Amino acid sequence: MTHPVDPLGDWAALERPGPEAVMVDGVEVRRGSRVRLRPRAGGDVWDLALAGRVAIVDALETTVEDEVLLAVVVEDDPGRDLGELRQPGHRFFFAPAEVEPLGPPARVLVAGIGNVFLGDDGFGVALAAALADAPLAAGAVVQDFGIRGMDLAYALGEGWDAALLLDAAPRGGAPGTLYVIEPELDPGVVALDTHGMDPVKVLATARALGGTPARTLVLGCEPLTRMTGDEDELVGELSDPVRAALPAAIELVRELLDELTRPRPKGGP
Repeated sequence: MTHPVDPLGDWAALERPGPEAVMVDGVEVRRGSRVRLRPRAGGDVWDLALAGRVAIVDALETTVEDEVLLAVVVEDDPGRDLGELRQPGHRFFFAPAEVEPLGPPARVLVAGIGNVFLGDDGFGVALAAALADAPLAAGAVVQDFGIRGMDLAYALGEGWDAALLLDAAPRGGAPGTLYVIEPELDPGVVALDTHGMDPVKVLATARALGGTPARTLVLGCEPLTRMTGDEDELVGELSDPVRAALPAAIELVRELLDELTRPRPKGGP
């Protein structure tokens, strides 16, 4: 029951404020609530396009027939701000029976780690910088930790639902190869190298300090240059194959965040 053009008329003239909230499946839905759109069968092309999408309730409004409609903006719409300004094409209307209430998205820490002066070891930091301008799933927070391992260890214990660590990962593949790794923690590993950033050691330290997220993934890139810091000259640039892997890495981060931040119905498992 979507309406790309506002079907409710000139509300400033009608002065018919909607209710503050409605109950949907036993859950109170109001302005700011997150919902999944479930338009009834037989709708128009907008219904087909928006079915299953996550949206934010912008307002509850009442038609001249006293029907309550939810005015929503789609969460990942690049023009969402236009919808909040009541612009057609970015603001849609659904009956309460056509939405599924959702809880807040999972909170995911995206941590760029590595030493930017050791060539390809700076991959994670470069990727974190690239993600700063990329649209990401709600609930994701990108931070650059560099080689500050203890800072990351403390951050991991701050109640995140999941963490995604971005790092160089020498595993024997072709330079620029991307890997998604779910590290296994050795209960006996608790030491932290304060001059570097070993994800497994950081996770072990975080666990010893009070806890880690329920799930942690590492998005790694096979380096071409592997430096120790003992070289005569520092290298502040990524190699060509690692730099060329950044666009694909951005898309892979998006895919992983879509999985890690997927909202669940309120009251669900």
